[in-house]
Amino acid sequence: MKSCIIFILTCFLSGNLLAFTIGGLPPIHGFWESDFSYKFKDDLTKHSHYNLLEQRLQLKARYYPKEFLADWNSEFFFRGDFIIDEYYAGKTKFSLREFYTQISPFSFMDVKIGRQVFTWGTGDYLFINDVFPKDYVSFFIGRDDEYLKAPSDGVRVSVYTSFTNMDFVIIPVFEPNTIPSGERLSFFDSFQRGIAGRNSERQLIEPPHQFNNTEFALRFYRTFGSYEAALYFFRGFYKMPCGYKDELRHQLYYPPLNVYGASIRGPFMGGVANVETGFYESREDKKGNNRLVENSSFKIMGGYERDLGNDLRVGFQYFYEQILNYSSYKNALLLQDFYWDESRHLLTLRITKLLWQQTLTLSLFTFFSPSDRDCYLRPVVSYDINDNLTVTMGANLIWGQDDITEFGQMENNSNIYLRLRYSF
Repeated sequence: MKSCIIFILTCFLSGNLLAFTIGGLPPIHGFWESDFSYKFKDDLTKHSHYNLLEQRLQLKARYYPKEFLADWNSEFFFRGDFIIDEYYAGKTKFSLREFYTQISPFSFMDVKIGRQVFTWGTGDYLFINDVFPKDYVSFFIGRDDEYLKAPSDGVRVSVYTSFTNMDFVIIPVFEPNTIPSGERLSFFDSFQRGIAGRNSERQLIEPPHQFNNTEFALRFYRTFGSYEAALYFFRGFYKMPCGYKDELRHQLYYPPLNVYGASIRGPFMGGVANVETGFYESREDKKGNNRLVENSSFKIMGGYERDLGNDLRVGFQYFYEQILNYSSYKNALLLQDFYWDESRHLLTLRITKLLWQQTLTLSLFTFFSPSDRDCYLRPVVSYDINDNLTVTMGANLIWGQDDITEFGQMENNSNIYLRLRYSF
C-alpha cells in the first residue's frame, strides 16, 4: 500500500481539484492513439509475432484558481491514460501519469506536490545523474518517447537565489525502472543462464515502504555566461535489480545507492556541448568484495550537437563506465558466475532532418558499444497529416554478439511499429 504521506497528498490534491467545478471546467486536451509493433523473430514471450497492440486515450487539464491559493500562483495539473490493451485480450486499465499541485509561497520558491515526472541531466537517452525511474519496456516496444520517463509520487522544492538555484526532491515511495519481464520482451536471465521469456521465474523484491527508505535528490545549478553548470546528489536505491537476495528462489533486489555528480552545458564550436559525470556509491558493497551486490562505479559522458542548416541537426555522445574495486569483484566471484568487464564504452549518433515545411520528420538514433560488441538502431519517420493527425513509423533494430550485454539480450525483440495519433 502507498505510504500515509502519499495518501494525505493525494487527498489534498483530490479535494482541491474539485475547485474545477467552480467557474466551469478547465479546457481538456489530449490525444487518441492506436499503436502496433511487429516482431521480426519468434521468442518465448506471450505473443510470438508482436509485442504492442493497444488503443490509448490521454486526457490532461490544467487549472489556475482565481480565489483559492491565488496569491501563491497555484496550479493544478492532471494527465492520465485510458488504455485498451489488445496484447492482453482487450484488458482495460488506467495509468495516472501526473496529478500534482504547484504553488509559489514566496517569490523565490516553487513547490510541486503529487505524482509527477522528475528529470534532470544533460544526456540524450543516456542518464547518469537522472536516477529517476524509466520505462524501458515502452522504449523497446515502440511507444512514444514521453513514456520512457516514468512518474513518481513525491515533492519537488525549487529555490532561486542570485548566487545559485536549487532543486530538492523527496520520493517517499520507491519506484523502480520498468524492465523486461518475459511477457512482452525476452531478456537474459542469469538464473536460467540464457535468454528467457514467460518461462522466467525471476522475482524482483522492492524496498519496503518505510520512512527510512525515502529517497532524496538534490541539484544546485547556475549559469556562467552562456553555460549552465550543476552539482547533483542522490540517496536512495538502484533502479535496476542488481543485487541477489536469494539465489535458490531466483530473487533479486534493489541495493541502496548514493550518487554524486556534476555537469556543464553550453555553446562550443558553433553547436552545443555537454559533459556530465557521476560517482555511484554502492552503500552495501563499498569495498567491492560482495559478489551478490553491484559494485560502486564511475560514469562520464560528453556530447555535442549542431544545426547544420536546412533543418538538419546532428548530435554525438560518448559514454564511459568503469567498475571500481574490480580486482576485489573478480576475486569474490564463483566459477559459475557471469561477470562484467571492468569498463564499458558506448557511442551514440542522432541525425534529424525536417522536410515538407517541417511536416515530415526523419530521424535516426544509434547506440554502438565497441566493448560490449552490440548496437541498437532507432529509425523513425513521422508525418503531420494536418494539425491534429500524425502518423509515425519506426523500428527498434537490435544486435549483439553476447546474450549477456545490455543490447545483446534484446536482439530477439527487434520490431517495426506504427502509431496513429489524433490530438485535440
